[in-house]
Amino acid sequence: MFFRTTALILCLLTFCLPGWASTILIPMDETQKDHLKSYGMAYWVLEQNIPVDWLLNYRGGSFAFTHMPQLENELIVRGVSYTVISDAQYNGVLSEIGNPEANMDIMKLEKVPKVAVYTPKSKMPWDDAVTLVLTYAEIPYDIIYDKEIIEGALPKYDWLHLHHEDFTGQYGKFYASYRHYPWYQEQQRESEESATELGFAKVSQLKLGVVKKIKEFTAGGGFLFAMCSATDTYDIALAAEGVDIVEAMFDGDAADPNAQEKLDFSKTFAFHNFRISRNPLEYEYSDIDMQPQERPVTEANDFFQLFTFSAKWDPIPTMLTQNHAKTIKGFMGQTTAFRNSLVKPEVVVMGENKELGEIRYMHGTYGRGTWTFYGGHDPEDYQHLVGEEPTDLALHPNSPGYRLILNNILFPAAKKKKQKT
Repeated sequence: MFFRTTALILCLLTFCLPGWASTILIPMDETQKDHLKSYGMAYWVLEQNIPVDWLLNYRGGSFAFTHMPQLENELIVRGVSYTVISDAQYNGVLSEIGNPEANMDIMKLEKVPKVAVYTPKSKMPWDDAVTLVLTYAEIPYDIIYDKEIIEGALPKYDWLHLHHEDFTGQYGKFYASYRHYPWYQEQQRESEESATELGFAKVSQLKLGVVKKIKEFTAGGGFLFAMCSATDTYDIALAAEGVDIVEAMFDGDAADPNAQEKLDFSKTFAFHNFRISRNPLEYEYSDIDMQPQERPVTEANDFFQLFTFSAKWDPIPTMLTQNHAKTIKGFMGQTTAFRNSLVKPEVVVMGENKELGEIRYMHGTYGRGTWTFYGGHDPEDYQHLVGEEPTDLALHPNSPGYRLILNNILFPAAKKKKQKT
């Protein structure tokens, strides 16, 4: 009887072990039903203190983690495609990735990134792609703005997104078209009150203070992500430190007539040798942004190409470019595309339209941290206008353009630990 019972137990163990020692694989190629929610699932798994393998360049940058019933249930609830494979099968995947000739690698994700979005507390009359996709993917984030940053809140976070913003203090250069609109007047009033409350004489000086705090955050190891006008106006504000580039309708006094000659490009992250727009009625900040007349493309043929990096030698840009597509639909914004000739040579270009001489997606380091700039406003709304309805991402669950944003969200999870000395 004893031997029969023991044999039965061993038999049951033989059949049960594959279920105990198996792996959940979330494919990120064309078979995935919802790429965007897949990132939220990976984030949620990390919140459960379970590490995630990011399989770079394997089936579009797939995710894998230990199988547990509660994790599988969450995948079903979120509508994310997945498969359960045995340890033996997963070891085969790892062997394939580890082949020196294969442009693939494994990035261990262990840290739960604490995310902040720099955006006004009062809603603007347009939406922000990052807050849209974070909400859709169910990735938690805090909203912070000038007051929190000036008062020192940034060290609490790993990752910071800069909302569609004008860091030059010119209220988006909407003066010509919208200065009589109530929302514009309210924005100006709130900004001026905030500057006074925080001890600054002008809004432009407040924004410079914010920009410098963000620069310190990045230098200390923070991850900075910006889109649309938050990219070029950030660098313009850095270059114009101590120089008045703002005309009287914005701050009450005239700009320095020699402002262009006083710009200091050594202070910027991405751009150099640019010329600022001195016309307050022009809906543009500088010549960094490619102009419509220089872009002979329409929605039907506006695309840019992602670069392919070596996963084993260049893991950072590889992570930031994981996708199931290499050709990405272009999309416009106040800052649509960066003029190639004005981008610093040390910047890592990750997406461009070479024929047009424009860069759409790029990355760099500053101190112990990193920054990523992404041109355009909304990857699934070609020409998003003031007052339009927000994009419904349930209609775009496989958006390659939005995937690039979420690559940046998970990037801090792979931050390497300091080596012991």
